[in-house]
Amino acid sequence: MDFTVSQNFFELVLQENRRTLLERAEKFISEIYFTDCNLRGRLYGDACPLESISSSLSQQRIPFLEAVKQNFEPYQVGDTFGPTWWTCWFKVSLRIPDSWRGKQVHLSWESDGEAMVWRDEQPVQGLTKEGEKTSYILTECLKDDDISLYVELACNSLFGAGQGSMIAAPDPDRKYSVQKAELVVFKSDVRELLTDLEMLVDMVKLLGEGEQRGYQALFTANEMVNLCEPTNPSSFPAARSLAQKFFSQRNGESQHTVHAMGHCHIDSAWLWPYEETIRKCARSWVTVIRLMEKNPHMVFTCSQAQQFDWVKSWYPGLFSQIQHFVKKGQFIPVGGTWVEMDGNLPSGESMVRQFLEGQRFFKKEFGNYCKEFWLPDTFGYSAQLPQLMQSSGITRFLTQKLSWNLVNTFPHNTFFWEGLDGSQVLTHFPPGNSYEMKGKVEDLVNTVKNNKDKGRANHSAALFGFGDGGGGPTQLMLDRLDRVQDTDGLPRVQMSSPNRLFSELEADSSLLCTWTGELFLELHNGTYTTQAQIKLGNRQCETLLHDVEVASSLALCLDKTFQYPSEPLQILWSTATSVAVLNTLPWERTEVLPLTGALVTVPSVGVVSVRDATATKPVPLVSVKVQVNIHYIAGTFRLIHGNSSLNAISHGCSGNQFVLFDDVPLYWDAWDVMDYHLQTRKPVVEVVSPVQIASPGGLRGSVTFTLRISDKSTITQEIILDAMCPYIKFNTQVEWFESHKFLKVEFPVRVRSPNATYEIQFGHLQRPTHRNTSWDWARFEVPITSFIQFVGHKWADLSEHDCSFIFLLKRLRAPKSPDANADMGSHQFTYAVMPHTGTFQEASVIQWAYNLNNPLRLIDHAPGSHIVAWSAFSVSAAAVILETVKQAEDRKDGLVVRLYESHGSSVSVYLTAGFPITEAWHCDLLERVDPSRPAPITASGISISFSPFQIVSLLLYLK
Repeated sequence: MDFTVSQNFFELVLQENRRTLLERAEKFISEIYFTDCNLRGRLYGDACPLESISSSLSQQRIPFLEAVKQNFEPYQVGDTFGPTWWTCWFKVSLRIPDSWRGKQVHLSWESDGEAMVWRDEQPVQGLTKEGEKTSYILTECLKDDDISLYVELACNSLFGAGQGSMIAAPDPDRKYSVQKAELVVFKSDVRELLTDLEMLVDMVKLLGEGEQRGYQALFTANEMVNLCEPTNPSSFPAARSLAQKFFSQRNGESQHTVHAMGHCHIDSAWLWPYEETIRKCARSWVTVIRLMEKNPHMVFTCSQAQQFDWVKSWYPGLFSQIQHFVKKGQFIPVGGTWVEMDGNLPSGESMVRQFLEGQRFFKKEFGNYCKEFWLPDTFGYSAQLPQLMQSSGITRFLTQKLSWNLVNTFPHNTFFWEGLDGSQVLTHFPPGNSYEMKGKVEDLVNTVKNNKDKGRANHSAALFGFGDGGGGPTQLMLDRLDRVQDTDGLPRVQMSSPNRLFSELEADSSLLCTWTGELFLELHNGTYTTQAQIKLGNRQCETLLHDVEVASSLALCLDKTFQYPSEPLQILWSTATSVAVLNTLPWERTEVLPLTGALVTVPSVGVVSVRDATATKPVPLVSVKVQVNIHYIAGTFRLIHGNSSLNAISHGCSGNQFVLFDDVPLYWDAWDVMDYHLQTRKPVVEVVSPVQIASPGGLRGSVTFTLRISDKSTITQEIILDAMCPYIKFNTQVEWFESHKFLKVEFPVRVRSPNATYEIQFGHLQRPTHRNTSWDWARFEVPITSFIQFVGHKWADLSEHDCSFIFLLKRLRAPKSPDANADMGSHQFTYAVMPHTGTFQEASVIQWAYNLNNPLRLIDHAPGSHIVAWSAFSVSAAAVILETVKQAEDRKDGLVVRLYESHGSSVSVYLTAGFPITEAWHCDLLERVDPSRPAPITASGISISFSPFQIVSLLLYLK
């Protein structure tokens, strides 16, 4: 063959292929045009105006029966109202024309803001333009001629009231309006044809012509367009039959199965007031109820007991409907916790109470405990969560957020997660990487494509519905999924439940991998610091609740008539003038009382009068441990380790060095901290007030000073040394008025260690101090070389042989979105540094950290009486911490005590009590007694054995 002829031949072939592809492309474009322009415009037929519409504006969120008594004025569509966070109630009167009999009639309502339709004094449906709900079905076929409705419209959107951005600060002066309010005839045959074509076109886009099934989808859509005449509805059935034939072509048995579940994640607190969260729940869930009535196969999963409790209180009729559909198995409570809580910052006992209160609510209101822990949208996961789940009756876990990792892709979607103590739970991340899918072909294709455990797991969840700000599923999402239940080229789809999904995964779990330790989210690490006052308040509340429960329990032990804790503490509290000291921690403490300056010794979990507590034996007074540099930067110092003359601070550096960084993340201003901020380090060096001696020494020595951060911000600090205390304490006040800045304090110690140890809930773990791998680097907001940027609970330890340091640090940020005033103002906090020899276990670091966070409490007792020193509880080994003492939930003559092994060791201990106990039983976190596990009571106390980091709860019966 002549080369020229051959070349011309191939050019002709290529030209023909181009022509064919171009024709197909043009046809493809015409299909989209056909649906958008020729069909969508015919979705609604005849329209008629409402008979009347009037409105009443309220600054408050008022109940329905109060709202309908307000003065309603005539309203014209397009008129504005507001401002942000107000509520506008609309009274709507309408009459359906006789000529519309037998037709599906909708109230078409398009407005800014979120709306709720009320009918016959009950909420019946939510309306949100952003949630694709802009009409309310008045009647499937005409029954009532005259109908009266009310529409409650909140002056905010699904994501608050931001100014042009989802995370922007709210616009307080924004105005709202109703753009459309009319009666329309809904053409369901047009909707069905639109959905057929949408699913086919999406298959073409995602599967492509290169795959047989994508080509068939394109061919089917072409034929449908050829058959269908938009102005002639009688042509629709023939076109639809082609789609039905295509969708009915089934998969093979090996195809992946997608378990579709309706879902509506609602942030209990985000960019709107709490009361708006309550209305979001009602708007979303009442819409779900309407969908369930129309679609008996629909399943909806819903978590957060707090939100159920709100709806029960505010919308009892709706709550009764929810209970009805729970019994039918369609509305499925999941999660087992009070709210979908943060997975890092709360204390261990706070997490316990999440499960305790949540599971008790679900059991009481719906008849069952939850089997699955449900936490789709949280910013990290403590390594103790598996043990907390297991002890709360939960062996399954579903979450999503780790798919947001900034640097590394998490390697699994279905796996066993092993916690700090070895507890395991079956864990699933929906591989579609969303907890608010829309039932589209893209969601299903991504679910299969992204599944990282192919061959190990052939089942996945697909959670569909608008979320975060509420909204939930729509009829269109259900219609999409119904079409492709078993369609060749796509995974199998079945409306399912969490129990069915996890049962399938459990049945074939032998090949699943195991991930040990914390699940670390590489994004949103700025949330550990932003809104510092909330973090501080949360920690203070945790401490106060702990202490109140201990004090109330002691009162109950001393007086069985004590009302726990609704009445004043009868023994420990009253209006008198004599002072006693309360220690709520399970070891004897000798400390300087800040208010009195006295050195007192208080027994373990006990009380003593100040007179008896005051130390009478000689004690070592404060000696010089810190050399404060008054010539360079006020407040920085050399740190002398032990009895040596070695400066433990790195050469050329200073301890307690405040530094300022630029803090401009890529997008999530208040949420994120990017590693490039470390390149902008600027020490705070300007002295406003030089070092002055506040306390000269003896039992307490301290110095004070003030630094200037900028012309608007200052730091005032008191550095404190107490007798009998191994750590240096820094009482700090910051006047903070910065913009996009990050304030930290550094202790560049002369210690080399590849890891640092951090306290977490009921234990501790190690994190790297290096950046060897991308996984190490992505944790930059935890440790950076020897500069500890503390993201832990009460302590972090950096050690080398015979030289170790404990840090308890604090930072401040200044993001401007969504809260332009975040963290502005005064901040008061305390941090500490503690050099020690030996291991942190040998140096009693855990106990000292507890002491710093749980101060001794001065209390009053009855005049003329005398409190004898008394210890309620003590533990025979330092490795075991008595964390909680509380009254039992269901036995008023019982106490629950919770202990955990803190060192990472196997140990047997005795728990001794200062009052008579008749029985002791092991129980789980829900306080359910295991009848096969009594806790032996011996002459030495209650005998308990622990494995590393094990949490043990005991139910004690009082005599």
